[in-house]
Amino acid sequence: MKFLLNSLLLLPLLIIFSLESLVKLFIPKKRKSVTGEIVLITGAGHGIGRLTAYEFAKLKSKLVLWDINKHGIEETAAECKRLGARVHAYVVDCSNREDIYSSAKKVKAEVGDVSILVNNAGVVYTSDLFATQDPQIEKTFEVNVLAHFWTTKAFLPAMMESNHGHIVTVASLAGHTVVPFLLAYCSSKFAAVGFHKALTDELAALKRTGVKTTCLCPNFINTGFIKNPSTSLGPTLEPEQVVNSLMDGILTEQKMIFVPSFASFLMVLERVLPERFLAVLKQKINVRFDAVIGYKSKGQ
Repeated sequence: MKFLLNSLLLLPLLIIFSLESLVKLFIPKKRKSVTGEIVLITGAGHGIGRLTAYEFAKLKSKLVLWDINKHGIEETAAECKRLGARVHAYVVDCSNREDIYSSAKKVKAEVGDVSILVNNAGVVYTSDLFATQDPQIEKTFEVNVLAHFWTTKAFLPAMMESNHGHIVTVASLAGHTVVPFLLAYCSSKFAAVGFHKALTDELAALKRTGVKTTCLCPNFINTGFIKNPSTSLGPTLEPEQVVNSLMDGILTEQKMIFVPSFASFLMVLERVLPERFLAVLKQKINVRFDAVIGYKSKGQ
């Protein structure tokens, strides 16, 4: 009862802050400068990571590019240099903690303290639980979640010391809602979203609010990782569209970015609508893609 009464006393603040948020929707947000910032991007050899590197290069940031693919990272680095950026490329296996830590030491010695960290590297296996091999499940969590811990532990202390920096978590809508035959991926992305939220609150508790956090949660992207994706929510997203939203979110210091933006409304509905209605709604959304099914019923 005491908690309920105290909550009612907060009602005026709820009204004020809600109105404030509504007004802010119509005020252009100031974009911060990232010129000269040392930006490290994991998984920069292709897709979202590569295009994000190009955008930071245009903004005159100093780039540190990580990827397990040597050819891919060299191509990205070459284009970033053509765009006028200073670039340092490293072949790094983000599923290997020791490789991350040793590469981080090289970056600090050869380049300096990273001030913007974009944890973008990710893997996905489109299969049901039984067709997903144990090493694939382990790698999904090593790259999609654990790597975020190791890179952040390596580079966050310098940001906290200066109370300046930015940690970017590339997650997915699959970190808020589930999809059959992406069990390991959804689980890892839920963990990535949780990592972002917990880190945000921890930085606030430690009074290091100068270190910003951003989490990107897009729908299916046309990068080739998932074969033949489709949904009634709209066409598969193009990487350029997602990166534009990501860069806008970073530069305006948004905490959570949904692409498409209306997906945030669907996430709210999922928490308040009846379960049976949600089951019908998911049928209408009709998420599909090519997947390997390992489970065989007795009738098969």
